[in-house]
Amino acid sequence: MAKRRLFLAIALVLLSAALTGCLPGDGTSGPSKRAGFFWGVWHGWVAPISLIGEIFFNKNLSIYEAYNSGWGYDLGYYMAIISGFGGLSLFRRRRSGSGHR
Repeated sequence: MAKRRLFLAIALVLLSAALTGCLPGDGTSGPSKRAGFFWGVWHGWVAPISLIGEIFFNKNLSIYEAYNSGWGYDLGYYMAIISGFGGLSLFRRRRSGSGHR
């Protein structure tokens, strides 16, 4: 059991490090290359990590890319924030006997 927890802790640290390489404001987007829909989805998914990083580690981080394509980025961002990795559909419980599926 201890080995499993150690493995999960190491995996979590590595995953967090990998995710921080793609945070909003990381320099991949700029005035000539704006973030689009799929970057909006990604930035919505990593928004909690961005927020924690901004509060505790780097005040220059942001949870939202300033150089974005407009409504396409916004749509992807808010879709990801609302759904949270498919959380709306993955964690619903089926009601037994209600007739609805």
